[in-house]
Amino acid sequence: MNLIDIYIQEVTRRLPEKNREDIALELRSTISDMLSDDYRDDDVKDVLEKLGNPAELASGYRDQPMHLIGPRYFDVYLSLLKMILPIAAVIALISMVAEYFIGFGGEEEVINAVLKLLGEGIFRIIEVGIHVFFWLTLVFVIVERTDKEKDQHPLSTSLKKWTPEDLKNVIYIPKKKAITKLEVFGYLMWTAIWATLYFNANHLLGIYEGGRNGLEFVTPAFNQDVFLRYWPIIVVVIALEIGLALYKLFKRQWTKKIAIFNAILELLSTVVFIVIISNPNVMNQEFITHMSKLFTTTTKQFEIWVVSGGIIIFILSVAINIFDGFRKARIR
Repeated sequence: MNLIDIYIQEVTRRLPEKNREDIALELRSTISDMLSDDYRDDDVKDVLEKLGNPAELASGYRDQPMHLIGPRYFDVYLSLLKMILPIAAVIALISMVAEYFIGFGGEEEVINAVLKLLGEGIFRIIEVGIHVFFWLTLVFVIVERTDKEKDQHPLSTSLKKWTPEDLKNVIYIPKKKAITKLEVFGYLMWTAIWATLYFNANHLLGIYEGGRNGLEFVTPAFNQDVFLRYWPIIVVVIALEIGLALYKLFKRQWTKKIAIFNAILELLSTVVFIVIISNPNVMNQEFITHMSKLFTTTTKQFEIWVVSGGIIIFILSVAINIFDGFRKARIR
């Protein structure tokens, strides 16, 4: 891939997605205007050297200061901050709702309960946001000041002068093979949601019925004691999913290693899911009885439907995910 495409990639990947295509076209046009009709590789290098370091040029397009953490880490810092803040907020809100159901006695009016949840939710989000911002910033400040090799980075904006030769160390990423920040965010968000629901299932997943003061949670669908027996392996799966997400963010494209890691993790998750859902005590008997009456079937049939249906859907989604990962890894 030629240096012009790589240079434009290195500029636009640091910009908001909504502006990338327009700026890429503008930048390509600018480079074309600066080159003669019969240009050579040396002419391209001269033009790119005049334009300067892609990180600095992207900073100019963004019109935002990048001094808090430093140009080398600022993009990763900002991306993680944008991802972690909403995920932490969702976890906090789900946990707060679970806590509310635990202590809800039915005496409180619906409007009062809603206002209380709204007020506590806003306070919880602000509190979580402050903690995330402080600790993440502290980590990156420490990394920035302890990294002895940052001046050797191919796109470093330190005192070392940037040259187009640095682009030879950068790999061009085809659009269909790229791993977007939105994809990583969605992956982390899903992990946060299912993990939070898993450890609060007996307060959130089940049957809700209309009561004197509105909708009330009456029968949990799952036996939380059974879920908690598997907590060590669940924590391992969560850690592996977070690790895979961060590795995707770092690599920015599907590779054979990522596809293999993804396949192993999906297969591990499938085994864990089948083991848990196949446990005869995982579902609450009151829930099974209520739902079997609703669907006019026996409790045994309903349980078989839920278990077999859940396993089939899970295996299909895993197969699609694994296939898609290897397909993208083969794109050149």
